[in-house]
Amino acid sequence: MSHHLHASPRRTLRTLVLLVCAALFATVGLTGTASGHGSTVTPVSRNYGCWLRWGNDFQNPSMQQQDPMCWQAWQTDTNAMWNWNGLYREGVAGNHQAAIPNGQLCSAGRTQDGRYRAMDAVGDWKATSLSRTFTINLLDQARHGADYIRVYITRQGYNAGTPLSWSSLELVQSTGRYAPAGNYYVNNVNAGSRTGRHIVYTIWQASHLDQSYYFCSDVTF
Repeated sequence: MSHHLHASPRRTLRTLVLLVCAALFATVGLTGTASGHGSTVTPVSRNYGCWLRWGNDFQNPSMQQQDPMCWQAWQTDTNAMWNWNGLYREGVAGNHQAAIPNGQLCSAGRTQDGRYRAMDAVGDWKATSLSRTFTINLLDQARHGADYIRVYITRQGYNAGTPLSWSSLELVQSTGRYAPAGNYYVNNVNAGSRTGRHIVYTIWQASHLDQSYYFCSDVTF
């Protein structure tokens, strides 16, 4: 601890600069342009989960061992993590499978010049434990409303060591419209007889314009 007690003025200034930068990043992440969007918070999406767990400690090297998939995501694009609520595409016109190639489902087809490309990385993402009947909670910070929410789950036998493809998914629920609100709930999502590790893939079609959000949530049934 003595090296902290006798830090040089240069080191002290560098520490202060890092703290100010972290505070500015946090402000952008919470109140900037991305705050007009949202994510699934239950089961937690990859992007929201990485921000939730490490947003206040994103420079901690322990993340590399404790949460390696989030570590690679933070290292790939820090701004993507602060903008966890901006993972969307515009102008898809409902043709989701045409717009999002296989292997790029979790990044919305490398949307926004590939900002969220780390979401497609294959590995041991932190998973939420779920019962076979569960509820999705989707946060809509700007109250855009929803034309619909579609919920897919990977088929039984899905190999988590391979990139996610449309053929790996089964549509299990599709909703009607939601009036603008802060949260939307998709109740009684049924995973059937699935067991083990899976991905819940949620598409939120916002109502304010043709803006489609895509969320990968790693789960264990």
